[in-house]
Amino acid sequence: MTKNPISSVSHKKPKPGTKQPSLLWNLIFNLILPTLILTKLSADAFLGIKLAIVVALFFPIIYGLRDLIISKKVNFFSALGIVSITLTGSISLLELDASYIAIKEAAIPGMLGVAVVLSTKTSQPLIHTFLLNKSIINIDLVTESLHQTNNQADFDKLLMNASWFLAASFLLSAALNYGLAVVMLTADPGTELFNQQLGKMTALSFPVIAVPLTVILTANLMYVFRGITRLTGLTMESILNTNSQEK
Repeated sequence: MTKNPISSVSHKKPKPGTKQPSLLWNLIFNLILPTLILTKLSADAFLGIKLAIVVALFFPIIYGLRDLIISKKVNFFSALGIVSITLTGSISLLELDASYIAIKEAAIPGMLGVAVVLSTKTSQPLIHTFLLNKSIINIDLVTESLHQTNNQADFDKLLMNASWFLAASFLLSAALNYGLAVVMLTADPGTELFNQQLGKMTALSFPVIAVPLTVILTANLMYVFRGITRLTGLTMESILNTNSQEK
């Protein structure tokens, strides 16, 4: 008997009125402020090298902690972001070779890609966390429709393809992160120039890495949605969990 890949997802409805994080504030705290501080305030006449690193990393860490406090639960991406930023700050403050930052930048998305592949062998595939969000998709309706149309096996294949696509996007992110760090961080750690390069790398991470990956993840999400509509006969409006959010 084919295992239902979405039966293990909790059917608890999201709390109404939950505010989604603002993209503008996300960019300000995680990209704009750290970049400006590292590139403009690292001189001794301003914050100095080490204090500039601390202040620059303070903003994304505070923003991530704020997200955890407001949501009142551990958000996977926020927690991962805090860990990543803390590692970057620690490596920079200890004045370790820049290659450690490049390795760290590649290691986190690389491990996520491997984890996505390995999770397909478990009862809790990570594709649920990244794409099949119960706050967006009406899980109950999709599950019932799959049973009625007898297309559960085809849906399993759909999710497997989406999992490989997702894993490939994380591995691409690892390669882009590593390449960007190697190209940008050429100065000696503990210097004003290194801080400036770290700030520029932070700024470039958005157009070079974040934008392409967002396009890829959006394409993967549309692939899953179109597959669900094809296999269940449901419309996109009925699949999306908009009713529970409006109440």
